[in-house]
Amino acid sequence: MVNDPDPNPKSAARTGGQPDTEDSHMVKYLMTAVIQIQDVDNAVQALSASGITAKALATTGGFLRRRNVTLLIGLAEGQRELAVLALSKGCRRRVEYLVTPLEGSPFSLPLSTPVSVGGATIFTLAVERYEEF
Repeated sequence: MVNDPDPNPKSAARTGGQPDTEDSHMVKYLMTAVIQIQDVDNAVQALSASGITAKALATTGGFLRRRNVTLLIGLAEGQRELAVLALSKGCRRRVEYLVTPLEGSPFSLPLSTPVSVGGATIFTLAVERYEEF
């Protein structure tokens, strides 16, 4: 039997001298984060700086019918809090004004109502099965 050297020399360095195990980079959680379009660049940069990648999907929703982005983020064990921290740095809440008609007024006077928008809505799901091919 021939003992071949590790074909991927970086794998031993990444895991402290031990070769990668199958579970070392396994996706254990799927985090979805719904954020405003204005926060996408900051959120993706904050995640990237933490070593986390995300896939962005354009979405529309909420009672304001504004454009949003849903980030799909695959996380290994121990990365959930890191991802939440990165998203909290990259997404901020802001106040926008919604124009509504004034009820019962003989004139059509619009009423500006302040509405708090932004931030992130995060869902984290345990992954039962993960395959990559």
